[in-house]
Amino acid sequence: MSDRLPEEGERLARNLDWNLLRTFVAIVQEGGITAAANRLLLKQPTVSNALKRLEDRLGKRLVERGPSHFRVTDAGRTLYREALEIQGTIARLSVAVREIEDAVRGQVTVGMASHVVFPPLDEALGRFSRRHPLVRFELNVATSAEVVGWVLEKRASFGLCLVHERHPRLDYTHLFRERFGFFCGPDHPFFGRRDLTTDDLRGEPSVSFGTDQLNDALRPVALVRAQMGLDDTIRATSPHLEEVRRLIVAGVGIGPLPIHVVSRDVRDGLLWQLPPYQEPPAIDIYLVTNPKTRLNRAEEGLIALLRERVEALPIAARTYP
Repeated sequence: MSDRLPEEGERLARNLDWNLLRTFVAIVQEGGITAAANRLLLKQPTVSNALKRLEDRLGKRLVERGPSHFRVTDAGRTLYREALEIQGTIARLSVAVREIEDAVRGQVTVGMASHVVFPPLDEALGRFSRRHPLVRFELNVATSAEVVGWVLEKRASFGLCLVHERHPRLDYTHLFRERFGFFCGPDHPFFGRRDLTTDDLRGEPSVSFGTDQLNDALRPVALVRAQMGLDDTIRATSPHLEEVRRLIVAGVGIGPLPIHVVSRDVRDGLLWQLPPYQEPPAIDIYLVTNPKTRLNRAEEGLIALLRERVEALPIAARTYP
């Protein structure tokens, strides 16, 4: 039996059409045959036949579908995860086979949470771009969960984000710690007041991030919110700092923001910090990388430079404010 499984795997690798995996990924992501066909610019029967051929090759039902339902089976979900990694590896084959040149060139794709404000990152980007003018950068902002997904699927060179639970297939480097305060906008009755306590905030309309939950990345903020009795007062949420800030400044409600990120807004009279002032909740930001991703020289160099800058600073110098 131990000899048979490798033989079957080798036979599958020889005979499997990789385009079937590409079609299967589209079917899962689009949630149906017709939508996948539209995305791939193929006819619906072609996509259906591709799915059947893949199921026949694997000997497993991958999708259960009918007139009113579509469900990916356990086998289908497992194949989908592996297919995404294969797809990412194939997309990077040119990195493995291209001729090595003296000049560092290539693209660095960074996935970032919207509230990453870290001066050593800016310094590393500036220094690296001056050293290697042929390198191109692409910075994409998304939720922390989406950023981790991009790194896992090899769609991003690395990620900069909050981390709720560490994925066993990824590596994590602690970058910095930021503290969150609660703020109101200039038209709020609390603006400019220094005599407030957390009891004064109880029941106030509020806004927040979608991850401001006890079981998510902003758990420390959610704990403080619960202690202040703001759990049932949320009027609006957004995954992006800029929009949470907009809601607070506009007066939709009070809400949490990283203190060091909005310090200029406080000086400019757009925001006013509210209690609690002592020991505000702290959130850690990480550099997330995938050790299985074949990186180009630009990606390797920037990650190494960023880690070098971080390791040179004690944690106290990377805690804001």
